[in-house]
Amino acid sequence: MAHHHSAKKKINQDEARRLRNRYYAVTMRNAVRKIRATKEKEEAEKALPGVTKMIDKLAKKHVIHKNKAANLKSELQLLVNKL
Repeated sequence: MAHHHSAKKKINQDEARRLRNRYYAVTMRNAVRKIRATKEKEEAEKALPGVTKMIDKLAKKHVIHKNKAANLKSELQLLVNKL
């Protein structure tokens, strides 16, 4: 158990960041699932820029790896183009 004030504060900060990162990652995954489930091209094209922006932000903040972000964006773009 942490004894110093700074160590206790660091534990609290880490927990808050973990929960925040988890929330954003789950939100991104749900948005990706929604695009994958879409059958209409117009709806998918409308949602794609927002999801791409979300993926880029998460990669920038190191919530997801930059290569995973690139792979997700590429896959979604191909999927939307095929519709």
